Amino acid sequence: MSFSLCPTGPPGCSIQEQRDRWERKRSRTAKELVQTEQSYCQNLELVITFFVEILKAKGTLRQDIREGIFSSIKAIHSANQSLLVHLENGYLGRGFDQFCLHLHHYKTYVDNIYNARKLLGIQLKKNKAFRRFKKLQEGRTEFNNHNLEELLQLPAQRIDQYKHFLQDLTANTSPENPEFEQLSKAVTAVCEVSQRIQDNARCHVNHLQLCRVQKLLKGRKTRVLAPGRWYIREGWLKVVPPKGAEAKPKMFFLFSDILLQASRCSQLHPTRGDKFTGQHAYPLQDCVLEKVFGHTRSQGGLLSLTFPKAKLLLMSSNQEDLNDWYQSLSSAIRKLQSKQTAVHRRDEPCGRPLQSATDGHNPSRKRNMMNTDTRENAQRPPDEPECSAPKRIKQPDAPEHRAEPSTSSCVIL
Repeated sequence: MSFSLCPTGPPGCSIQEQRDRWERKRSRTAKELVQTEQSYCQNLELVITFFVEILKAKGTLRQDIREGIFSSIKAIHSANQSLLVHLENGYLGRGFDQFCLHLHHYKTYVDNIYNARKLLGIQLKKNKAFRRFKKLQEGRTEFNNHNLEELLQLPAQRIDQYKHFLQDLTANTSPENPEFEQLSKAVTAVCEVSQRIQDNARCHVNHLQLCRVQKLLKGRKTRVLAPGRWYIREGWLKVVPPKGAEAKPKMFFLFSDILLQASRCSQLHPTRGDKFTGQHAYPLQDCVLEKVFGHTRSQGGLLSLTFPKAKLLLMSSNQEDLNDWYQSLSSAIRKLQSKQTAVHRRDEPCGRPLQSATDGHNPSRKRNMMNTDTRENAQRPPDEPECSAPKRIKQPDAPEHRAEPSTSSCVIL
């Protein structure tokens, strides 16, 4: 008796046996998907029935605040009810094919999720009537000890669950099955929303870190919050003076576009004992980094950072810390300069531009037209900031502010 061997199954596995195994896995995944979808829809209905609709009727919250907290949850519930009907009837591909047409409601929801959390916190703090109402509703048996904060996170969590369910279903569906193409397209669409959620979370954490550093700095002169700036790491390093004086420890904050040097305020100060004073902001755009000492496993080493009109020597007695700083700095500089190069290439003319008569008589104008300002590139977020270091925190956004440049390449704060 002859039979075909299945390359993905155990030895001696026939194609029919492998298909049966796929079908069993697919059936288990489909069953779990239906069960979790039923529970998910019930929880969404709880939020809409006992919060959204009653709050609208009672007028406990203004309409703009109510919409800010609950966003597009009603539209999401409607789309998922339709999906559930298809899933319960076994139409997985058709159900997700139609469901993906409504994923823009999820995008709206996840883009607003941090703002919703903030608004909810403000109302719980300031609105006594809403605080009492929330506690009363959460005490209902239907909520099964879940609070509103947990329920509002469900749509974002469900997207991640859909991604895994769809990947499993696609992996266990034959390409000859009419649903295979529909499920494959759904995987792509849901993964896009899942990535959006991760990016939003990353930006939110970065923003919190920038706000934290901003609060550490005394006064308003040093502006850390800037559009497109990403926090990478921070820590103490000794600055080696050029004339052989004693090296002094300074606090450094590394961002995607600048290295900020700061000194601690007097610890005896009643309110500023834990704060820092910004001293220099070194732009990384034209920085050249070298490891002067510290190539071996010796204790510590020295880093040299060269700017167009300034030079900075940083020393650490901790070899691991020095290596982490070197890796973080070199990665930030490389990403910043690669983006600058990409912008220059994009701006290069494909051919010789036509020159008007006025251009021919005005060479200064021509020079001005050829200059490109690359400062904005320093504020574009890196693909993935490589953090390493003792105190590492993560990423943000804020109004742009540039300090007046000094005679050197660093900014004196």
